[in-house]
Amino acid sequence: MPDPHSPALTFRQVARVLVGLLLATFTAMLSTTIVANALPEIISDLHGTQSQYSWVITTALLANAASTPLWGKLADLFNKKLLVQIAITIFTVASVTAGFATSTGWLIASRALQGIGMGGLMSLSMAVIATITPPSERGRYSGLVGAVIAVAQSSGPIVGGLIVDSPLGWRWTFFVCVPLAVISLVMLQLTLHVPTIRRDEVHVDWLGATLLTGGVSTLLIWVSLAGPNGDFAWGSPTSVLLAAGGTVLLALTLLVERHVPEPILPLRILRRRTVAMAVLASIPVGVAMFGTSTYLGEYFQVSLGQTPTAAGLLQLPMIIAIMIASTVSGSVISRTGRWKRWLIAGALLLTTGLAALALTTHETPLWETGVRIAIMGLGSGMLMQNLVLVVQNQVSVRDVGAAGSLVAFIRTFAGASGVAVLGTVLSGRVSGLVRDGLAATGAPTGDVPSGTSLDLAGLPEGVRTLVMAAYGDATGRIFLIAAVLSLGTVVAVTLLPNLPLRTTLDLQPTGGDEPPSRSVER
Repeated sequence: MPDPHSPALTFRQVARVLVGLLLATFTAMLSTTIVANALPEIISDLHGTQSQYSWVITTALLANAASTPLWGKLADLFNKKLLVQIAITIFTVASVTAGFATSTGWLIASRALQGIGMGGLMSLSMAVIATITPPSERGRYSGLVGAVIAVAQSSGPIVGGLIVDSPLGWRWTFFVCVPLAVISLVMLQLTLHVPTIRRDEVHVDWLGATLLTGGVSTLLIWVSLAGPNGDFAWGSPTSVLLAAGGTVLLALTLLVERHVPEPILPLRILRRRTVAMAVLASIPVGVAMFGTSTYLGEYFQVSLGQTPTAAGLLQLPMIIAIMIASTVSGSVISRTGRWKRWLIAGALLLTTGLAALALTTHETPLWETGVRIAIMGLGSGMLMQNLVLVVQNQVSVRDVGAAGSLVAFIRTFAGASGVAVLGTVLSGRVSGLVRDGLAATGAPTGDVPSGTSLDLAGLPEGVRTLVMAAYGDATGRIFLIAAVLSLGTVVAVTLLPNLPLRTTLDLQPTGGDEPPSRSVER
């Protein structure tokens, strides 16, 4: 391994190393987004419900969030190239099994495996970059990763829509990634060469990983299924048991993490103000990224009656905005060293976009929706990778995997929770609006659709129209919740210490684990 205090590799050298990694990331992200606009038809074909629609998304995000810290810790201990290859293989196998799904249960299980692979790829990509580049140069490469993700996000829904609308059918939205995955594995073997820090003794915190996964899963099941429109009431014994069980498991996780030699979540990192504020800022970003964008395709298709292809095209303003903001902000940060202003601007844009989307109804013109999601995309693009960059600037190279995965874990867990909770809110709001609409016409409300069925073809014409309008009007509610949460991001990034980005791969040996504490604005 090169000396961590030696000059960094040139841009050309780093770019050559990252070719296979970026292709693998593109393949995995494409495989995720390509099914976004196919989900309404998939759930309808498998006779699923709105709740199962949410869980197809939530399960992948939950597995992603729960596995991310483990991948990050493994990246600090083992060969990163091999780990990336394992992650893309898991993701590919899961995509194939999802394509053969004959029930929503089968599909959800396959999505869980996809989430594990995605957690590895997203965590490892940033760990690899952090291993070979100093923070002062890392922004341009982080921006490159963000741009690749944005391209996959923009092309995925469109390609997925075209596949669903073609004779191939929705199953090929899963199968199509296989050739790309094989190519990416070959490219990884040829181009990705990352040094590994060899240790005489390696300790993997399997107990901490198990407790963390169990606690996160239990709490997410609790918030997803409890409530007036859920499977049990908030105050029911089942609800109390799940809440208490999840809390106890997470408390045990913290206890274990304080005593194991190689914790999966190094708690010492959280004692730094920069890391703590970045983690807090990531929570609303996760809800905005996953929780709200998940339901855009549903809004366009179910409420506005657009085809899957059209739904993908209508989301292009947001995806292009993310790509531009991620690339430009990363490049400028690397050139000027000014990062805090970009985070503050991103937080303000994110909040503004979400607040504007809270006004969405089934009558909102498409151009207005496009402008609003573009504003949200600009904010997300400025925040996503740059929050990871700020955190990695605070830690030693031996902890970059765990530190980067910590932010990704919090962001993804927030997104998984957001998808589950906002899906419950959406379902309940749709039911209420349909019930009110039927009551206004004098129709009986005893057999009102619960708002959870996405198979609208079998509904009477009048009821179908009410349900479509209800989905459009209810969508604004979930954006409103996300907008309120995003105010926390504004506060958190404002409180971030404006520390300079270091120019060495590792912390200076005379400075311990803390970089210079002075604030700077160049």
